[in-house]
Amino acid sequence: MSHPSVIVGTGPLSPADVVAVARHGAEVELAADALSAMAASRAVIESLVDDGTPHYGVSTGFGALATKHIPLDQRSQLQRSLIRSHAASSGAEVDREVVRGLMLGRLSTLATGRTGVRPVVASTYAALLNAGITPVIGEYGSLGCSGDLAPLSHVALALMGEGDVRTRSGELVPAADALAAAGIAPVELREKEGLALINGTDGMLGMLVLAAADLHRLLTTADLAAAMSVEGLLGTDAVFAEDLHALRPHPGQVASAASIRALLEGSPLIAEQLTSETGRHRFTRVQDAYSLRCAPQVHGAARATLAHAESVAAIELGSAIDNPVITPDGRIESNGNFHGAPVGYVLDFLAIAVADVASMSERRTDRFLDKSRSHGLNAFLAHDPGVDSGHMIAQYTQAGIVSELKRLAAPASVDSIPSSAMQEDHVSMGWAAGLKLRRAIDGLTRVLAIEILTAARALDMRDGGAGAEGGLRSSAPISAVRARLRADVEGPGTDRYLAPEIEAARLLVDDDALLAAATAVLPAPLP
Repeated sequence: MSHPSVIVGTGPLSPADVVAVARHGAEVELAADALSAMAASRAVIESLVDDGTPHYGVSTGFGALATKHIPLDQRSQLQRSLIRSHAASSGAEVDREVVRGLMLGRLSTLATGRTGVRPVVASTYAALLNAGITPVIGEYGSLGCSGDLAPLSHVALALMGEGDVRTRSGELVPAADALAAAGIAPVELREKEGLALINGTDGMLGMLVLAAADLHRLLTTADLAAAMSVEGLLGTDAVFAEDLHALRPHPGQVASAASIRALLEGSPLIAEQLTSETGRHRFTRVQDAYSLRCAPQVHGAARATLAHAESVAAIELGSAIDNPVITPDGRIESNGNFHGAPVGYVLDFLAIAVADVASMSERRTDRFLDKSRSHGLNAFLAHDPGVDSGHMIAQYTQAGIVSELKRLAAPASVDSIPSSAMQEDHVSMGWAAGLKLRRAIDGLTRVLAIEILTAARALDMRDGGAGAEGGLRSSAPISAVRARLRADVEGPGTDRYLAPEIEAARLLVDDDALLAAATAVLPAPLP
């Protein structure tokens, strides 16, 4: 599916812009106001070229070498040397969408006209994105201050026609060859331009925006999984009543409770827990376990965390992050806006929420497998317990993932290792926080997929193995989800090779197919 071009001007990008370019390959177009702003700020830099006063990044070295004056005839070499020396990442390649998100963020800052680069630098940068050329970046190298230096340097290196890149088809080629094939002339950097290309938090910001997009989907999926577990474990929907959540009206909690209510509305299995005489629930237990009863509170807290993170991302998307910057009145000023603490903190905060949502999901799954807590289901949901093991080891897989998510929830941003001869004596580690959040989101996707797979099996067993063939006692949206799952995964029976079924469920969670099935039969979208 093609996406319209994203216009990059002097104003802020939207999160949707970032997702379109980074994940879906949308092209970019520089607005006229951006080209004018860049030309104006470049004139300021040009006026300083012969100035005897030292100006950081124009006539001086960098970092701890800022006291070194650079003669006029060595300043192009200064910029080239900066990029070559700083393109020092190592480790596994960073995902294509992370690199494209980083590139869009840096292009947006260039377009504000606060960095002093020539318009041709930004235009060439945009051309790289539009040609689908993705510089190869290793996962290690950024301390998140002064911004994502090493990752951004690899992009700047490609802009110069050096280093390695991936083509649109994923082929690994030298940057010079890729640029030539796309008809893009390499840029010879001039005063300040190398520095302007690398001094920002764009990598960690791109990861934050992409993670937020994923979590909107996954937190609603967590509500779906919880609703299926409540139904499959013969729980009560009374605890999700609107008036109860109005007593503690956190917006995320209220939204999550509303989602679960909508998903359980009209469930025959829930209705069967009512007595015909009084219309009140006939409890076989006084209250459901916390993992069922408190799902809106936990999922809601995660939603609140996400809302806070998105407020930080919105500010960053409208910011011009560079050092030094060209102010609107024509001054060139050093600053510390490249420090990644604001982004690093919320990346870490989201990892905590992800771990907790996954932990609750795993606890619901485990209840299905324990004969003493599943209310009439076979041990481990096995067809013939003892001969068959059912979903016993699927829960082990969940437990292993949840254990790792707890480790990933340990914050990266509390660490700092001084660098650059103590000039950069406090760093954010925001890049590391972003990478571990991406791994955590992958883990949450898998945990929720296993819960849904397990809940669907339990519901099929309660229906006598009817599966998608009829006789379902689920609500309409949960019935639709079960039917969609059964199109790809066979229903209960003797033990089968389980890993492909888990992967099939993961793919259905990842591409929104299960949520789409549920919402297609609902009168209104889920909150």
